[in-house]
Amino acid sequence: MDTQVHLPSLVNAKKNLLNKHSNSGFTLPEMLVVILLIGILATQGIPSWLTFVNIQRLNTARSEVHLAMRQAKSQANKEKLTWQASFREQNGIVQWAVHPATVNPSAANWNNLHSNVRLDSETNFQPSLSTVQEVRFDYRGNAKDLGRITLSSKSGGKAKRCVIVSTILGEMRTAKEHTTTDDGKYCY
Repeated sequence: MDTQVHLPSLVNAKKNLLNKHSNSGFTLPEMLVVILLIGILATQGIPSWLTFVNIQRLNTARSEVHLAMRQAKSQANKEKLTWQASFREQNGIVQWAVHPATVNPSAANWNNLHSNVRLDSETNFQPSLSTVQEVRFDYRGNAKDLGRITLSSKSGGKAKRCVIVSTILGEMRTAKEHTTTDDGKYCY
């Protein structure tokens, strides 16, 4: 009888000991496998994420450039004077300003685009004596200059965004890069 009394207490002690070990958490190899899997997934996703972020920055910058040009055209028509949207790179930052053509661009109120955006070599408005690209509209809102402002990312990639003044009536459109060239330009 003595062995029967001790047998249940030995079984309970063994269960308590097993329960104690099963609640102790993850083992080191299990944690290393999880960390390794997270690392692999992150390295696969980071380049895609960075490309997405760069494209969003270019889209935002293109919208600002388009809005600046539309504002210059609107002001020219409203005030019956020649107005211009001016673009430049100053200390590695692309800037834009909208002002009457009689105002020296250096005296204009300049606004910055994102620091990772640059004026691409496809930009083809005729610069004035300075490095300022000028998009001018006469007193009726007609374009005095035809061309494009093309933006690309400083961090590389093939993504480009542009705003094109395509007619003397001042019609503007936006575009993005293509895989084929049109007159040596990929943004058309």
